[in-house]
Amino acid sequence: MKTISQKLLFLFLLIPFTMLAQSTLKGTVVDKATGQPIPGVNVNVQGASGGTSTGFDGNFELSNVKNGNKIVVSFIGYKTATVDYNGQKTLNISLEEDTNQLKEVVVQVGYGTVKKKDATGAVAVLSSKEFNKGLNVTPESLLTGRISGVSVTGGGAPGARANIRIRGGSSLNASNDPLIVVDGLPLSNAVPDGSTSILSTIDPNDIESFTVLKDASASAIYGSRAANGVIVITTKKGSKDALKVTFNSQTGISSIAKKIDVLSADQFRELVNEKGSAAQKALLGTANTDWQDEVFRNVVTLDNNISASGSLFKKLPARLSVGNTNTPGILKNTSFERTTTSLSLNPVLFDNHLKIDISGNLSFGKNQFQDENSVIGSAINFDPTQSVYDEGSRYGGYFEWLQANGDVNLLAAKNPVARINQNTRKSTSTRKWGNVRVDYKLHFLEDLRAVAELGIDKFDSNGYEENSTESVNGYQPTSFSAGNWTNLGDYRGYTDSRQNKNLNAYLNYVKAFGKIKLDLTGGYNYQMFEREAYNSGEIRRPNPATDVTTDADINLQSYFARANIGYESRYLLTINYRRDGTSRFSKENRWGDFGGAAFAWNITEEDFLKNNSTISSLKLRVGYGTTGQQDITAAYDYLRRVTLGTINSNYIFGSTAYQVAKTEGFNKDIKWEDTAEFNLGIDFGFLANRINGSLNYFNKKANDLLADIAYPDGANIRNSGFSNVGSVKTDGIEFNLNGDVLKSDNLNWNLAFNATYINQEITDLGFTVPGFQGYMTGDNITGGSNNRIKINSVGFNPAAFYVFEQLYDANKKPIQGAYVDRNQDGRIDNSDRYRFHKPTADYTFGLFSTFNYKKFDFTMSWRASVGNFIFDNINSDKGYLQAGLRRDTDLANITPDYYNTGFTFEDNGTQRYLSDYYVKDASFIKLDNASIGYNVDRSLFKQVSLRFTVGVQNALVFSKYSGIDPESFSGVDGNVYPRARTYVFGVNANF
Repeated sequence: MKTISQKLLFLFLLIPFTMLAQSTLKGTVVDKATGQPIPGVNVNVQGASGGTSTGFDGNFELSNVKNGNKIVVSFIGYKTATVDYNGQKTLNISLEEDTNQLKEVVVQVGYGTVKKKDATGAVAVLSSKEFNKGLNVTPESLLTGRISGVSVTGGGAPGARANIRIRGGSSLNASNDPLIVVDGLPLSNAVPDGSTSILSTIDPNDIESFTVLKDASASAIYGSRAANGVIVITTKKGSKDALKVTFNSQTGISSIAKKIDVLSADQFRELVNEKGSAAQKALLGTANTDWQDEVFRNVVTLDNNISASGSLFKKLPARLSVGNTNTPGILKNTSFERTTTSLSLNPVLFDNHLKIDISGNLSFGKNQFQDENSVIGSAINFDPTQSVYDEGSRYGGYFEWLQANGDVNLLAAKNPVARINQNTRKSTSTRKWGNVRVDYKLHFLEDLRAVAELGIDKFDSNGYEENSTESVNGYQPTSFSAGNWTNLGDYRGYTDSRQNKNLNAYLNYVKAFGKIKLDLTGGYNYQMFEREAYNSGEIRRPNPATDVTTDADINLQSYFARANIGYESRYLLTINYRRDGTSRFSKENRWGDFGGAAFAWNITEEDFLKNNSTISSLKLRVGYGTTGQQDITAAYDYLRRVTLGTINSNYIFGSTAYQVAKTEGFNKDIKWEDTAEFNLGIDFGFLANRINGSLNYFNKKANDLLADIAYPDGANIRNSGFSNVGSVKTDGIEFNLNGDVLKSDNLNWNLAFNATYINQEITDLGFTVPGFQGYMTGDNITGGSNNRIKINSVGFNPAAFYVFEQLYDANKKPIQGAYVDRNQDGRIDNSDRYRFHKPTADYTFGLFSTFNYKKFDFTMSWRASVGNFIFDNINSDKGYLQAGLRRDTDLANITPDYYNTGFTFEDNGTQRYLSDYYVKDASFIKLDNASIGYNVDRSLFKQVSLRFTVGVQNALVFSKYSGIDPESFSGVDGNVYPRARTYVFGVNANF
């Protein structure tokens, strides 16, 4: 008894010492690669309950820590760190990304999610950490060159729409744009007048990730709108962590990267004095004006965004973001300004049974446009010996070419500076869109979820176009005459309102039966598109032709189902089905059935590879699916319609005006275009996925193509319209490789490379007559009259160039007016034209490099394109002598290509405009972006982490093409708005 009492006394005396041995540990957790603090990291004593997590600044404070404890630091996407506690007062921990965990990221695949390693289709994911750096005004530029099989071609105008193609598109004249889904809301690809693009209203700072569904087996569940692939955009959401405030600010200084090569004033004087008539020589001025310098400028772009995310009342995850972008264009009097506000609320209720995602977005836009083709075209060919201003001019003081009696010379080029300053085109827009998603896991059957999504997208725009009363382009109700001059100018106002409503409702059942996992989804989709527009006409004209348009509503309704079946994560099967109905087609052709199936084999889950130290992942995929297409401009083309004429087409009998009725053409048999696609792919990873990538082969064929074609005489009461004609096949190979070249505590270098090969061929164009060459396509080129340079023909790539074959002399100089008589009939006419190359590339490449050294990082983004050709419409229209010396009443500048060809005049009307001499190889290598970043040592700012960046966009272009830019979506280099070179300075702050 005495011994026991002594032991108890001894233990009692030890208690104070034990309590004194317990300490409070403080520390910081940062990302090992970037040095940035990581909020929300779990910090615990191994084996003990409780613990803590890091705040917004990465700091933590852990109490009741004793010598000998093991401190466990863990966070999703990072390798868990375990540290022995030996009385340290502070503990600074650097967490390293866990590549294997990152590959387990959950991705959106349409009405549900799947782990990346369990995806059976060709699915690519790009997270915010992988986005292109720099000043990205619109979201499309975030993924330019980053994903194999996905091409993004942006324009130079501020806020301009980028053309996105996934695996080359599928159609001829129906839409080739992919379906874009933002937080569950499918967007319409149509935008109101006065706006730039559907994505220009979204702040890129708010985007968390892009998921691209490339093959039909993955996208078939979206049915009719997925024929060209699907891009799922997920925006940033709130979290359960402490409040975090992020501020991003970027300033860009932009200038024109390259001007179009034309003759200088001195060169032009020399040409006119040598080749011109006496009257033309007398027109030469004394100025030395670079008209491109007069219309282009250097500008400063500002982009700011501030966001706050965290948990309201410690229960409601929320995020609020406000952003503003002000982007003046390098072409004077053009600009794009956007102000956005986004709010997301993501509560989880009833013990995680009810999840609610609410996203609301509000965007205001201000745009200023110019008639770019006219302004830039005038800047290229206006006489460089003339001054911008003419003191005695009645046209606002600007020099203009006049006739002898003082009237405007209507055939001559107009002063480009006057065009810019005397023409105003402005618009404002408001866009409100959002989505509410309710996800309920049934209490009485927790394997079953009921999901409902309700979204709306309302996009309103209004604007006006006005010509000054002093402008030569203003409306002139009477002709000019000396002493009696009148000009009222032009004014046109317009409004355009579009609305898109969407409802998704589906059930999802997930259950494991031993080694088999079953994931079933089935539901219903409803979408309605509406539009109302108003155009005032030229209100200063007598009887302006006011136009009020209420477009026919377009309604899509669908039923869809999907089954995912997995066996031990080794064998994975996905089956999709969708039944789509569209109001664009008649009752007999309204519904289409589309589906897909894909199988994947996770080979590394097999016993013979499960613990392999070299091969960390290996998955084989095969899939097949069908999708549909109904997105054409003709809303109800199957209906017989009668339209009423405007006031300009009335019949007058005596004093009475009678409104005319016109019978419109129609096609009662118009139906679905369908695309069937096969995909074979392999995903791989080596050395704990330090090296990983994928390889895909795809083959797809689009049938019953929806195309706007010319009708034979007597076949319809209209000249052309939409019909189902022919087919196009596309095949290609995609390769993607990502690897950590260097990986250490202070030095990391990651390279991401992708390559794509695509081949397209038109295999059928329906019923044709002997001698039929194909359907001309694309816009008219500049020069001549109604000349189009591209054609759709069987056996060739869509939109191949259709040209005459130029003949050359012994010195390889083109011979004027000499072309190959390809059909050997003794004359040169339209039947001698042939298909010569195409605008689209055979091969595209992308390379993204990120290099980190301590607190510095260096990022580069490269792209390359091989096999794309361009029609040089600038030199075809302005590269011959007569383009500058056409008349004795005015002069126009020309390009130096005249000295390469010696072409002096238009031969046989239009043949010179269509020579294959002007089809040029436009393959290129581009350094899109290069930037350097620095993370400020946190010891300088206790409550804020700072990051500074400096970079350049559109940095370098390597190409044999001598024009302003080898990259052209249309394949025609005309008077396009050039892409600017921008120097970017940025700061990021986290509070």
